[in-house]
Amino acid sequence: MRSLLTATGDDWDRRGHRLVVLGEPPSSAAWARDWLLAEPDSADAAVLLACAEVRAALRGKERPESARAACLVAAGLAPRDPTPWLAQLLLARTLGTEGEVARLFDEVRVRHPEHHHAHHLMAARLAERRAGAGQDPLHEVYDFASWAAEQAPADSPLAVLPVVAHAERYRVLAAAGREPVDPLASGHWTGRRARLVMKAAFDWWLEWEGEDHPRNRLDLNYLAHAKYCEGRSAEAAALFHRIGPHATPDPWSYPDRDPHHAFQAARDAALGSV
Repeated sequence: MRSLLTATGDDWDRRGHRLVVLGEPPSSAAWARDWLLAEPDSADAAVLLACAEVRAALRGKERPESARAACLVAAGLAPRDPTPWLAQLLLARTLGTEGEVARLFDEVRVRHPEHHHAHHLMAARLAERRAGAGQDPLHEVYDFASWAAEQAPADSPLAVLPVVAHAERYRVLAAAGREPVDPLASGHWTGRRARLVMKAAFDWWLEWEGEDHPRNRLDLNYLAHAKYCEGRSAEAAALFHRIGPHATPDPWSYPDRDPHHAFQAARDAALGSV
């Protein structure tokens, strides 16, 4: 683990992805504490502990205050690293105020303006505003995603963020009873604005792909889900070919579905149509 994190260097998206994943098992916090006992000044150990405590807090197995304190210690040991702030944002996404979420997102962006995971967390939180408002093409989550995609370099996977925002808003609307729970029965992906968003993201993928990004499979799943729900089976099939068996729970679980079954059914339907 030490060599893995050392090799990651300042590839912040990859570092954040690895540490969040490494912090997920319940045993991670104890392992990180042992590491810190052996190496009290290890920033890697401190950030791993922060991620592990945040994961535990989200499972209800740790006090949020303790997780936040671990994040602040890690941030002090690694001031350039956005990952301690990402961990806090992950916690605040569920338990924090809107002001706290915005502040932590800014802390991440100061250190890495294109942080992939942080933008996804922000989109998910913004999508939950005004759940009862129904379809609103001017909703702030769409503005946020468009702004982020426009600000990012041409080869940035944030080009797919408007698709993510669309799925996150569907999740919220369906959970509130404002959209059908079957995304295929929803018109959410077939409006003019939605089609423009999906086309732009698919065209970006054709040109850039971003295969080496650590969260590439997640973006591909969002894009395949959107194309399938839009009724563009050939484009969805191309994406399913690239995804292979690497389904991600989001967005196939939206709003409350079995993600494996939903992915497999969509994949079979798309591949069977071409």
